[in-house]
Amino acid sequence: MQRTSYTQTQQAGAVMVVALIFVTIVVFIWLALVGLIVTEHQVATRKHLREQSLEIAEAGIDYYRWHLAHDADDYQDGTGLPGPYIHPFLNANNEQIGEFELEIIPPPIGSTIVEVVSTGRTNTTPSVERTIRARVGRQSLASFGFLTNSNVWFGDTENTVGTVHANGGIRFDGVADSLVLTPKDTYICGPEHGCNNEEMPGIWGDGSPTELWQFPPDEQVAAVDFETVTIDLSQIQTDAQADGIALGECNGQCYGYHVEFHADGTLSIYRVRRVWSTNGFDVEGQPGDSQIDIREEQLHGGFTNVPIPDNGLIFLEDKTWVSGTVNGRATVAAATFPAGVDDKSIIIHDDIQYLARNGEHSLGLIAQQDVLIPRYAPADLVIDAAMMAQNGSTQRYYYQGNVLNSIETYGSTISNGVWTWGWVCEGGATCSGYTTTDTIY
Repeated sequence: MQRTSYTQTQQAGAVMVVALIFVTIVVFIWLALVGLIVTEHQVATRKHLREQSLEIAEAGIDYYRWHLAHDADDYQDGTGLPGPYIHPFLNANNEQIGEFELEIIPPPIGSTIVEVVSTGRTNTTPSVERTIRARVGRQSLASFGFLTNSNVWFGDTENTVGTVHANGGIRFDGVADSLVLTPKDTYICGPEHGCNNEEMPGIWGDGSPTELWQFPPDEQVAAVDFETVTIDLSQIQTDAQADGIALGECNGQCYGYHVEFHADGTLSIYRVRRVWSTNGFDVEGQPGDSQIDIREEQLHGGFTNVPIPDNGLIFLEDKTWVSGTVNGRATVAAATFPAGVDDKSIIIHDDIQYLARNGEHSLGLIAQQDVLIPRYAPADLVIDAAMMAQNGSTQRYYYQGNVLNSIETYGSTISNGVWTWGWVCEGGATCSGYTTTDTIY
């Protein structure tokens, strides 16, 4: 009997051990599940906080985009003080749940693009931050392949690469590879565009592809406010005087300056001593500047093979000729103050070419008045530059019987007034200027 009792005790003990093992396993599994749930909750919470911080950072970008829309030149958040600038972020119940911190980086000279850095964080976990960098701003010098504040005519030998926009009407007989835009539904086409002061569609002509033409009423196109794409020439002057090259008026000692770029990354500046007198008519039918062809020049002391300034700025308070091979980045501006009295022009003396068209070299030409091509320009001309005539036109005067071959521009062409590199006379043939035009953006 004792033996039987011993066996039952052994069996009970074995069952107890198995039960304990089972309970232990269940406890471990339960603890593991609880740990997993807690971990998943923490991950989900952290993910939610990161997403919330990202939304707050996005709100910062949206806020400063709104701010620039109301004050396009304010890069200090309306404070007049250096940043960073911190704003509370409120929920739908008007309760603060976080904040965004803004760093505003003003645009460089020649650009209107502002860089905004926004960092968002929540009140509950301020250590969880998300940062967004955005580039916002107005339309800039290089927003268009071609831009004019006037009517424009592209002939059948004038082709465009890049967006074309005219605030006036467009006669387009060439070939485009990008959008051709005007806000005009119709316009009055005059004799300068081969019409008899008659009403024509906003865009018309024998050009192609017409699918790229956009104008009302089929497409609503906004006019470009030229005030938003002009450059502050007085600021360029200030910055050039500080860290670039700045030269004053000749005051009768010369006709202006000639800036010649060299392939080794340097430039030379000449004083133009004598000019050829050439008589032509501008796009308004008025006598043009007869003193834009260089006859004799002399190196300007101290400016022989000098490096392009670090900030790239060259400001000249007189008529300015430009030519050469550009190795680097530069902006040449010609202006005098007060504006509107004796506004200065830039003349393309000869070919202007980048060392390579690979994005590493750039040239901006900003004329207070006109950008001109002279009477004795090369028969085949290449201009690698973004050109802007702030108050005048990018043009070549009408010189009777002076017909040239081809012109190729690589970069934006922006003309407040009427643009032309060539003139068409009766019968449709080119009778002055360049026969073939290629505008590449």
